[in-house]
Amino acid sequence: MKQTQLISNTKIQQLLNNIKNLDYSIVSSYLSNRIKNYIELSNKKGGIIGLSGGVDSAVTTMLLANATKNFYILLMPSSTTPKKDIEDSLEIIRKINAENKYTIINIDDIVEKISYDISTNDKLIIGNIKARIRMTLLYAYAQKLNYLVIGTGDKSELLLGYFTKYGDGGVDVLPIGDLYKTQVRELAKYLNLPDYIAYKPSSPALWEGQTAENEIGLSYETIDAILYLRVEQLMTVEEISSELNLDINIVSKIDTMIRQSQHKRLPPEIFRLSGRAINSDWRYPRQWT
Repeated sequence: MKQTQLISNTKIQQLLNNIKNLDYSIVSSYLSNRIKNYIELSNKKGGIIGLSGGVDSAVTTMLLANATKNFYILLMPSSTTPKKDIEDSLEIIRKINAENKYTIINIDDIVEKISYDISTNDKLIIGNIKARIRMTLLYAYAQKLNYLVIGTGDKSELLLGYFTKYGDGGVDVLPIGDLYKTQVRELAKYLNLPDYIAYKPSSPALWEGQTAENEIGLSYETIDAILYLRVEQLMTVEEISSELNLDINIVSKIDTMIRQSQHKRLPPEIFRLSGRAINSDWRYPRQWT
């Protein structure tokens, strides 16, 4: 058993070395320029972001600050937000000299009111309420400032469906959405973020003690290796299991998460009755040239 795990770890580590082998100076410059251009093309004045203190929001905040002087940050803690996350968020704000560009809004009262009104103490429902309240606040500020809402989801989370639909998934643009979690951590190091942020266990902190890796049951190193072979290399579940020396049930679990969360990555499905329905049949402005 230990020998199999050792081989598996070795194979995964070799693959991760390849996945993480990017020129992060180019990645950083490209993403910041794309943010800047996207804001301009959208005829908006800047961007607003929710900063949680985790690696994804920290990296995206750094990229946004490099892209434009017109940015604003919301910290939206609840009773389940670790104190360290708030401290780390404030450290990032100081790092980018944004002490006059942020607001802290505690969302507990709003969450409690909604939870009471619908008579629920289900942690998953309440967690999703928190995510959607935060996005409501971000869009209210965005409309007031004429800014875009800058999302912080990475490729690993998006593929797994590990986000709240119309919560943290409801944004205008996802700058790091094509970077796996392990790549985001490397970009964090390039941006001189401290290791305790770059390698902080990923967690939306929607309930006390929640971490992504514990909830999924796998490390992001293993998850990213599976995702890369499934999505980039188009390998089958069986091929991945053999290649990484992993139990096929582990690979199947990740594959199932990708499949079952597809609806979260797409706009609402429209059942076609006419000759040209919105979405797949009609894409402005590409087909109006």
